[in-house]
Amino acid sequence: MAENQSTLQFIEIADIRDDIVILKNGTLRAVLEVGSINFELRSQDEQVAILHRFQEFLNSLDFPAQIVVSSRKLNIKSYLQELEELIKNLDNELLRIQAIEYSRYIKGLVELANIMSRHFYIVVPFYFVESISKGGFLKNLSGIFKTSSASGVQQLSDEQFQTFSGQLRQRLALVEEGLSSMSLKTRLLSKDELANLYYQLYNPRSPETIKLEEVKPVT
Repeated sequence: MAENQSTLQFIEIADIRDDIVILKNGTLRAVLEVGSINFELRSQDEQVAILHRFQEFLNSLDFPAQIVVSSRKLNIKSYLQELEELIKNLDNELLRIQAIEYSRYIKGLVELANIMSRHFYIVVPFYFVESISKGGFLKNLSGIFKTSSASGVQQLSDEQFQTFSGQLRQRLALVEEGLSSMSLKTRLLSKDELANLYYQLYNPRSPETIKLEEVKPVT
């Protein structure tokens, strides 16, 4: 427990309320998971149009945003376990042999090709005035995944949180509208998904997820 408490001191996150991350400096973050499109299969005119819309999207933002690409080795452990259980329960010997060969093929393919799972996110921040005047936009932008030795935690009242989160959601709506113009689907990460995302970011070698009750707010 002492080791876990020591580790928490180096993490910028103070709490997660609903679908919003509260950093120790009191600023807020929301994370949108963004889908993808096959750019290479589009015609040249479509590609040019997409690039123009992306430029217009960036120019429409009057606040900083962060684009994050998370690449992890594909974890198929649970899938293979389910497959093994299925093989055990097969009565048809031919189907059983085919299922065993398929399982071996999948294992070999993943080991040989080192298949990666990629997820794309846009981090949308909100800074209250005091935070901006002290640190500046660029300094605060780096706080989303940065570790720090700072131990102080800026407390937000319920009223402040409601006010700031309302303004943050206005920014989210603007980002979602801009991305939809490029046929990109977005999804706001929930509290559980945010907890697991940050767990994976701070534990890059672990493919496992955690339960939300294992994440305790910093006090």
